[in-house]
Amino acid sequence: MLIAAGSGAAAAENWTRFRGPNGTGVSTATNLPVEFGPEKNVKWKAALPNGHSSPVLTDSHIFLTAHSPEKDAYTLFVIALDRKTGRQLWQRNVPRRQTGRRENLNGPASPSPVTDGANVYAFFQDFGLISYTADGKERWRLPLGPFNMFYGFGASPILEDGTLILPVDQDIDPYLLAVDAKTGKQRWKVSRPHVISGYSTPTIWRPRTGPAQILIPESFQLTAYSVADGSKIWWVRGLACEMKSVASIDGTTLYVNGWGFGQNQAGTQIPTVDFATGLKRFDANGDGVVGRDEITGTERMDRMLRPEAGFDAFDGNRDGKLDARDWDVFRAMLAAENGLMAITLGGSGDMTSTAVKWKYLRPVPQVPSTVLYQGVLYMVNDSGILLSFDPATGNVIKQGRLKGAIDKYFASPIGADGKVWLASQGGTISVVTARGDWEMVQVNTLDDEVFATPVPADGELFVQTRSALYNFAVPSR
Repeated sequence: MLIAAGSGAAAAENWTRFRGPNGTGVSTATNLPVEFGPEKNVKWKAALPNGHSSPVLTDSHIFLTAHSPEKDAYTLFVIALDRKTGRQLWQRNVPRRQTGRRENLNGPASPSPVTDGANVYAFFQDFGLISYTADGKERWRLPLGPFNMFYGFGASPILEDGTLILPVDQDIDPYLLAVDAKTGKQRWKVSRPHVISGYSTPTIWRPRTGPAQILIPESFQLTAYSVADGSKIWWVRGLACEMKSVASIDGTTLYVNGWGFGQNQAGTQIPTVDFATGLKRFDANGDGVVGRDEITGTERMDRMLRPEAGFDAFDGNRDGKLDARDWDVFRAMLAAENGLMAITLGGSGDMTSTAVKWKYLRPVPQVPSTVLYQGVLYMVNDSGILLSFDPATGNVIKQGRLKGAIDKYFASPIGADGKVWLASQGGTISVVTARGDWEMVQVNTLDDEVFATPVPADGELFVQTRSALYNFAVPSR
């Protein structure tokens, strides 16, 4: 059965990947409900298992990933719903090959699926890639892993011209993978030894001449790779040590925010020493590495190395010891700067000296991406502070608290219907006017946590909470 994925403006309505068309977070949808809640403007509500991934839409289907609530013996699911009614069409259990490391609130179903309209493609850290038809028939599977990211897997697969692309930004043997969407066979795999744990989903850029490029916010740098063969085309250094956000792009410029540690704020970096000096200072047993139990000092660097602070983030192979490579990563991570950057697209090789248009080096969010909508760049901080920027200069147009929505944020802002929509972890969804001097329009409260980015499409707003998917819409008159 073929389900149209649409093209042009219709593609935005179908929202076929994480954050919609090319990861922009922008929709052409209109007549979206401004006021909504568990008992208000609910077109339908579908109960779901747990999952942090965002839903993806075709004309007739909604695809999601999820997991059962058991702490250790959980089951992985790919689920299809009827878009019109929310009725479950099918649910498929995905086997677990391994148990991957996860920290904090990350879960086993965090990466979002992607669809081409006729099929759905899902990735799980505990299994790998798997594809089903819209009717739920398995097409192929590609087991992968095990993986070694500090917080666990966060990036979602994307689809470009029949190629499924997955960045594996991990501390040991990082790579970029391209898979034939029809067969599940590997097209190419490129090693990326400069990368450590990262969680960003790629964006596609199509220059006026030359092949399409994969843009990935990596640890310490943004890199562009060829869709055709994965070759590294150009890069810009200066990103944060830990990237989670998806880049926003216009025709010529990319905008991306990154946060590592509080100690990465500009001007507050902690001085470090080279590995040889570190061994003299900490290697009490003389085995040539720095063990977890050998960090006993009280200097700022020492405190950052302690197990209760950053030690595990620097220990790439999780063996409880820092070797020379780990120590280099530690130094690079502490030297990095948090912030928001504007980068001119294109070039060849290292473009750092000429491509950086501006930097904003004050606090930025840990997880949510920016959204570039109607000529304004928006960013929400973890405490519910919304900032609007002039994308040409980086100047802040307005900064203010989202009253009634001072909370943690994991979902990214979206732009649609002349407004910006922001969902907090506690289930509060704020709607503001889409202009530089934005104003609050409405604050809506749900009855559950929200980690997934909302999806606007065809006059409907889909919001996935921890236990359900809501379809909010203004009733027809």
